[in-house]
Amino acid sequence: MSVEIPFALAIIALLYAMVGHGGASGYIALLAILGFGLGEVRTTALVLNLFVSGIGTWQFARAGHFRWRLFLPFAITSVPMAWLGAQLELDAVLYKRLLALCLLLAAARLLGLFGSGSSARPLSIPVALLIGAALGLLAGAIGIGGGVLLSPLLLLMGWANAHETAAVSAPFILVNSAAGLLGVAMCDAAPMTIPWTWVGAALAGGAAGAWIGARKLDALWLRRALGAVLVLACVKLVLP
Repeated sequence: MSVEIPFALAIIALLYAMVGHGGASGYIALLAILGFGLGEVRTTALVLNLFVSGIGTWQFARAGHFRWRLFLPFAITSVPMAWLGAQLELDAVLYKRLLALCLLLAAARLLGLFGSGSSARPLSIPVALLIGAALGLLAGAIGIGGGVLLSPLLLLMGWANAHETAAVSAPFILVNSAAGLLGVAMCDAAPMTIPWTWVGAALAGGAAGAWIGARKLDALWLRRALGAVLVLACVKLVLP
């Protein structure tokens, strides 16, 4: 597994980063399927998420897609709630069900089922604050950044187009992953030792994916392939 795991992490990071995601739900699913403990992989997923979403934030902002007015209302309430959620201990069965839901949302996003978004409707600040708090709490509890939950809402509500959604999702994941890691550390949870080969693989994949996504290069078949893999991973998590 010395080569297979870094390669798989790089592919996950590449394909998630193309749509502004950090890949935490994919990392968790991969490591859980390989037999790693769910409590351990949460920290690993958050660390990898931090690196990949950081690259995505830079790439999409550099391409001119980032909007502070769209990002701040969600992030202001999500960060403290992600910190709080990371300190919760979920039942193992509930954890798997919530993760499976996130995987389905990620698969649907990669398969383009939420559309491209028109960015035609004005954002409701009170609604965004409430959504940010809810998504932050759930993201912290599961060990993800929450972009997989935010991006479908942005597209479905018409608050952002595809590139704006990716550009906001990446920093949303970045700040919530950082808050989640802080919450885990405050609980004195024993983090999993993360091989640098895993970090390097995620960084390489994330850099390539963010570059592709920010510059509108089409890689639809790759996103569809990952979407299918995530659906299978979801089924494996749900079935006993």
